[in-house]
Amino acid sequence: TPPPVTGPEREMLEAFLDFHRETLLEKCMDLSGEELAVRPVPTSLLSLQGLVRHMAKVERWWFRMYMCGMPLPPLNASREHPDLDFEDVDPARWQEDLEVYRGEVEAARDAVLVFSLDDVSRRERGEPVTLRWIYLHMIAEYARHNGHADLIRESVDGRTGI
Repeated sequence: TPPPVTGPEREMLEAFLDFHRETLLEKCMDLSGEELAVRPVPTSLLSLQGLVRHMAKVERWWFRMYMCGMPLPPLNASREHPDLDFEDVDPARWQEDLEVYRGEVEAARDAVLVFSLDDVSRRERGEPVTLRWIYLHMIAEYARHNGHADLIRESVDGRTGI
């Protein structure tokens, strides 16, 4: 769904973020678990499944852990393996990873409903940022990774512009 071209700032930020969330999932449509786990660039751990796992981690981190200060365990990461989201990709777990991603998106949306765009993060450590900054950062993060997803999808089955 294309985001609106006019409207209140928060509505537009949320719509642009949702547009990018939907775009990532569209890049994964109609592929098998094995295809979703393909890492087409030999020097990179990037796969479509890894990108979905990564964005679930990022959704949890920025909205619930950073903005709200919720003491949640990191998702798809550990001290020893900060890139577990990309390293531990298993085609048999695609549906589970997809459900975790969808759950994190919903939890992120719900967690910040009480905040205004000018509210500052409640994380004890780290630079304080506004919810507006987090929305803009997440839009940029998705845009970057959706570009990766486009190239990965093209290398898997030749489809572009999904």
